[in-house]
Amino acid sequence: MENAVRTYYEAPDPYDPAPGDPPAVFLAGGITGVEDWQRRAAAALGRAGLIVLNPRRRRFPIDDPAQTPVQIAWEHRHLHLPGVLTMFWFPAGDSDQPIALLELGAALDNVLRRLVVGADPGYRRVEDVRWQTRLARPGEVVHTTLHGTLHAAQARLCD
Repeated sequence: MENAVRTYYEAPDPYDPAPGDPPAVFLAGGITGVEDWQRRAAAALGRAGLIVLNPRRRRFPIDDPAQTPVQIAWEHRHLHLPGVLTMFWFPAGDSDQPIALLELGAALDNVLRRLVVGADPGYRRVEDVRWQTRLARPGEVVHTTLHGTLHAAQARLCD
């Protein structure tokens, strides 16, 4: 009997790529003050047979200050794994999502980094996302729906 490949990793559980693993995607984007879009994204990408790296924990122990460096280290490590596609989604909500914007800037400046970018038209900093992407990677599309962003991520991983 063949072992099934685990396809879902949620912080702080580490993912260690192995030969023969399916492609992996990191779900970058808003967490605080926005809907849990990562659940829908993880379900869709998982159905496509992809490995999903989700930084959004079901229960983040906000009262434990020791968890902040654990979370940041997990995200940093998984954002920089070779071959992983970073899918950014900036949903509308009550947050400017400054950490996600910082991560987008770093990803855009790394020409070796594979990424897909999407921003809801209702996101308060949508023009920042569009302009940063346009300037750093001319021709890169900023998708306007989560569905379109997921579709682009799947297509990019299968090309």
